[in-house]
Formats: sequence, C-alpha cells, structure tokens
Amino acid sequence: MSGAHYSIFSVLREALRGHTGWGPAWRDAAPKSDYDVVIVGGGGHGLATAYYLAKNHGPLKIAVLEKGWIGGGNVGRNTTIVRSNYLLPGNIPFYELSMKLWEGLEQDLNYNAMVSQRGVLNLYHSDAQRDAFARRGNAMRLHGVDAELLDQAAVRKMVPFLNFENGRFPIHGGLLQRRGGTVRHDAVAWGYARAADKLGVDIIQNCEVKGFKRENGRIVGVETSRGYIGAKKVAMAVAGSSSRVAAMADLRLPIESHVLQAFVTESIKPFIDGVVTFGAGHFYISQSDKGGLVFGGDLDGYNSYAQRGNLPVVEDVCEGGMALMPRIGRVRLLRHWGGIMDMSMDGSPIIDTTPVPGLYLNAGWCYGGFKATPASGFCFAHLIARDEPHEVARAYRLDRFATGHAIDEKGMGPHPNLH
Repeated sequence: MSGAHYSIFSVLREALRGHTGWGPAWRDAAPKSDYDVVIVGGGGHGLATAYYLAKNHGPLKIAVLEKGWIGGGNVGRNTTIVRSNYLLPGNIPFYELSMKLWEGLEQDLNYNAMVSQRGVLNLYHSDAQRDAFARRGNAMRLHGVDAELLDQAAVRKMVPFLNFENGRFPIHGGLLQRRGGTVRHDAVAWGYARAADKLGVDIIQNCEVKGFKRENGRIVGVETSRGYIGAKKVAMAVAGSSSRVAAMADLRLPIESHVLQAFVTESIKPFIDGVVTFGAGHFYISQSDKGGLVFGGDLDGYNSYAQRGNLPVVEDVCEGGMALMPRIGRVRLLRHWGGIMDMSMDGSPIIDTTPVPGLYLNAGWCYGGFKATPASGFCFAHLIARDEPHEVARAYRLDRFATGHAIDEKGMGPHPNLH
C-alpha cells in the first residue's frame, strides 16, 4: 500500500532530506476481474463509503471507479461548509453524526483536512423568521445539537461590519451553531482516498462506467471504459450524474440535475471569522485559509449537466453579498465554477437499496452533499454490508415519495429547484 504514517517525526525527517522520501498518497490501481463491492463514483461519498466498508465491514475486495480524477467532481466544487443545524427529525440525527465524524476525521484518517469549527451564523430579518429559527434551534437542542439564538446586539458584536440598518433587509439577529465551520474540500477526497487505499481498496481513475451486466435480473458487474468488472454488489455515488447512470440499469429516479455556482475573490487580510448566511436571500460566505472570500447562492434555475453557470446568477449572488456587507464591493472576483447538484423532490437525500437486485443508491444530496460526506459514507457502507439501513438514515428511503413520507426540510413541496 502507499502512504506512510504522517506525524511530526515524519515531517522533520523529510525536511532533513529535502522532502525526497514522500511516496504517492495512494496507488493508481488497475482494475481486477471481479470484486465483492464496486463503488461507482470517486468523489467524497464514494471514497468515504469505501473507507468505512473496509474499516468496519471487511475484509472485502472493494473498488472505487472514477471516470475522471479523484477530487475533480463535486467534492472539489463546493463552498466547504459543514453544519448540523437542521429542523426535521429525519435529518438532525444524520447530520449530527456527520458533524461528530468531522470532529474526529483528521485523527481517524491521519490526514490534515483543515477541519475548522469557526461557527455558522444564520441571520434573520423579521419577527416571523426569528420564530422559525427559534423553532429550529429548539429542535436541534432536543436532539443534543448545539444552537444559540442571538439578538441584534450579539450579532453586531460578532460581525460588526454587516449592514444592520439596510432599509429592506434589517438584521434582527441570528441562529448560531458554534460547532459548524469549514473543511478543506479536496483534502477530504485525498484523505479518504489515502486511508481507503491503506486498507486495500483499489481506486481506479479514468474508468467510466458504460453499462451494467445482469444475470436473472441481478446486477453482476459493470461495463467500463477499461473493460468488464464483475461485482457481487454495485453501489452508485455519482451525485449529479445519478439519473444518467441509473438509466443504464433501467431505473428512473425522482431527481433533477441543476448547476450550482460557487465563487472566490482575491486574497485579503482576515475579515470573516466564521460562516455567515443571509436570511433575506440565498447568500452564504466564509473566508478560506488563503484569504479569499468563498461564497455562493441559488441554483441556476434550469436542468443541466454542465459544470458552469450563467451570468444572471452571478449578478444575483453578488447583489446578495452587497446587501449584506457592502464593503466586499471593493474586492475583485478571482474565479467561479459550477457543480452538478442531484436535486431530489423533497430536498433530502436517498440512501437505499433499489428495485434492481445488487444495485445500491446514494443520491439526491441537493445543497447538502459536502457536509454529509462522513455520515453518508458511514451509513451507505452499513447498508451495503448488511442490506439494512443504518438507524440515522432510515428516513432516506427511495420509496418515501410513493408512501407519503417526504422529508421536506424547507417546506417547498415537490419542486427540486426550490430546495
């Protein structure tokens, strides 16, 4: 296996010899003829699933197939925010498990993922919104999750540079989760890849799935750009491409794919300590370790598989930022990019078996995919190994749309683009 144990001693040793002894973080594996489990998708969720499968449910022959390179998909195309400030009982335990896994991730993986629990502050701008946030905070605390409802004075003390007296959107206060924060997105992919590789997982890049092979109705393998690979079980974790990959197995999913843009500015001096979200519009912002302001907003509003967005959304996001903190208008935008969001009908994810025997599904993450990475992998691995859902993911069934058990966190109804 690749990758030595990282420690202060290994860093000092390599410093003394010019850092010439570092090897690859993981092997560039070639596909074998068959595996116990093949995971389609080498993003954060796929790699986390492979790691927890190997760690908690092994020994198993596991392969992760990625059509491009590790870190090239949504796991490297997001705004890096992690939190567990959810409202509904179907979501809170799951995202709190994810938060707890984030808190121990670097020690578990022996990798610096730059987990920074700087706090997530959601602003409110009216009495009605305050009451809604109070309800959310109470629901969180009933589940053992930290939450603080702040008045305007407390928010002003934390972030005095906001536009509190905006005529249209005055800031009245906010809901704070101090344990929330940010994590370096590509480091998450690299850390899980390295840790999974050390447990024997084959990570196969540039290997696109072209179809599924069935025998007596059951999936027994995948046809790929690098040949056929047999598998006892096949697990899908392909985010915005979920519908296209599922269609190869004649499976129609309750999912739409949309583009979500993210932005980063030039580097500036330390400005924003934590994460701040605008309650009067969809805008969220933090500052990276390099000094750039990282922010985002709404979907582009049309179905697409392209990893790029359009200019009206750029304008809308910048307007939200200017309404919240006018001083950022002097900062130059450095770059922006798009990720493909797999938007489910109720805005909540799916972790379940499928009607196709041998095929398992992890999809429908909407805006919440990155923050869910550890718990998603942990629960999906449990499902694959035991053929039963993990306790905190029981609500994420595929058939909930047919049985009337939707988890509509934002109360938007069956409109994927509004979630």
